[in-house]
Amino acid sequence: MPQDKEREPRTNGSAGKSAVQRPKGTRDFIPVEMEKRRWLETRLRTTAGLFGFREVATPAFEHVELFTMRSGQGIIEDMYDFRDKGGRHLALRPELTAPTMRLYIEGLLGEPKPLKLFYFGNCFRYEQPQKGRYREFWQFGAEILGAKRVPGEVELLALADACLKASGLKRYILRIGHVGVLRKLLEDSGVPAERQAPLMPLIDKKDHEALGVSLDALGADKAHVMDVLGSSGGPEVLAKVPGSGLEDVLDGLASAGVEGYVIEPGIARGLDYYTGMVFEADVPDLGAEKQVLGGGTYALSELFGAESIESTGFAIGFDRVLVALEAQGAAIPPAKLDFYIIPMGPSERKMALAALAALRKAGLSADIDMADRSLSKALKYASSSGASRAIIIGENEIRTGTLSVKDLATGEQRAARLEELVRT
Repeated sequence: MPQDKEREPRTNGSAGKSAVQRPKGTRDFIPVEMEKRRWLETRLRTTAGLFGFREVATPAFEHVELFTMRSGQGIIEDMYDFRDKGGRHLALRPELTAPTMRLYIEGLLGEPKPLKLFYFGNCFRYEQPQKGRYREFWQFGAEILGAKRVPGEVELLALADACLKASGLKRYILRIGHVGVLRKLLEDSGVPAERQAPLMPLIDKKDHEALGVSLDALGADKAHVMDVLGSSGGPEVLAKVPGSGLEDVLDGLASAGVEGYVIEPGIARGLDYYTGMVFEADVPDLGAEKQVLGGGTYALSELFGAESIESTGFAIGFDRVLVALEAQGAAIPPAKLDFYIIPMGPSERKMALAALAALRKAGLSADIDMADRSLSKALKYASSSGASRAIIIGENEIRTGTLSVKDLATGEQRAARLEELVRT
């Protein structure tokens, strides 16, 4: 792992640095950042719910074998793995698809199919930290288990597209490929099925130079393979590899109203376990680290000891979407406080606390000045905290039983009774 310098955490100037700082590759989130994260999380959860998906959650750590069975022993170098006090070899989860499949096998095998599941959680990878890539990061994803392949693939693609739209991204590219396209391309070019396996990792890594050497050694039609792998466009691209299995998915997307995608036969994602449609989404504004979503149809249940089941899923890089939204200048609405109550003195605090409790009981967000500020400073603080209105309680309000309500955006002030505010 190359050495690098840790970005210095925020400090309070004269207070100096803390003796204990956050671990490298992790982040703290101040309130305004958490509000943005919760806003995006809520949008994604709501979208999944509209599609009939139900949420699941898995442990933050699992047995190492859960991940090495899927990705090989090499993945251990990129994981936080450890031995617990009982000698068990465990790892913080590097992704959420494998844990979700384990959950299915242990707890949902007997449930009616198809199962439509979504999840949101933090994951951990020992990687070089950079913008949009951290050692602790968050994934939002979804899986369909037990649906017929084409309907499941159409539904997952429709959900992925809807999630990206709901996130507020203005510019993104949904790119679709198919393992069947690649296998038929190689077969049509003179590479029999039993000789294709060594070529798949080269396609996955886009190592076209090494791929070309291998194709020449096999006597295959290299020009045709390279032409198709370099293709990108609409459904007409599939005319170069007819009968690949992706045509029916595209027909379904047209009916489902999914538009603007790009067909790229050269897309390959972990071809050892992907078996059908594969797809990714890029945000060009992010530069080199532009991918924010990836997924496809895969086979994992047999690997974990269960019967074969059609499985299609995707995961969204939650943190990268937030970086992309910032790059695109998206305006995420800040959290708003309905009321900020300002008692002008100790004798008004009793009435202020009663009003505070009534507003909260009515489901309205409210806070109260607890620093005995002057009116001007209290109003300034109320504005900076995001409050929409201030309630001022002084001697006159005590005498009349009314509240002075000030709109902090317009400056307009009026008298109102508590019962009226509770009803708004």
